[in-house]
Amino acid sequence: MKLLIFSDIHGDQLALERLMNREADYYFAAGDLVNWGRSLEKLGPLMESRRDRVYVMPGNHESAEDIVRFCDQFGFQNFHEKSIQIAGYSVAGLGYSNPTPFHTPGEYSEQEIEERLAKFDSPHVLICHCPPKNTKLDRAGAGEHYGSESIREFIEAKQPAYFFCGHIHEAAGASDRLGRTLGFNVGKAGYLLEL
Repeated sequence: MKLLIFSDIHGDQLALERLMNREADYYFAAGDLVNWGRSLEKLGPLMESRRDRVYVMPGNHESAEDIVRFCDQFGFQNFHEKSIQIAGYSVAGLGYSNPTPFHTPGEYSEQEIEERLAKFDSPHVLICHCPPKNTKLDRAGAGEHYGSESIREFIEAKQPAYFFCGHIHEAAGASDRLGRTLGFNVGKAGYLLEL
């Protein structure tokens, strides 16, 4: 069973086409398909051929409402604050980021992130837009880490086998381990997970 997880397309149609041309059983868009929620409808047709296998969540550049409308329009699955079973494995998703200096549409306080993650009962795979704090996944520069404390605490407590995120562009392609959890910042190149 192959899951292709990607994030932070930010309107890059060529990157999205490349991803949609890769063979997978499930496609997870982990947020920031566009900038500031603009022109989502332009990306829908690029994903339609995989419609029944596409799961979308908002990054910090989209609101939950933007993603609901987008999924309704093109027949995708809204994966924000949801979990599904794939081949006997629980896969959970949470969009949005912790607060940024830019006041983007999809931001939660750390308390809100903690409350929303609490409804997931030990997922095997966790996909969030935002990375955990103070890891290779949220490193934007020397000594600069902008991830979520609440996501880190959840991973340390629940130890999913795999964690995937985006959000911090400088960390795209990075991997890290938190206890038993193997984590990846997938970026727009994406990551193909075989379960």
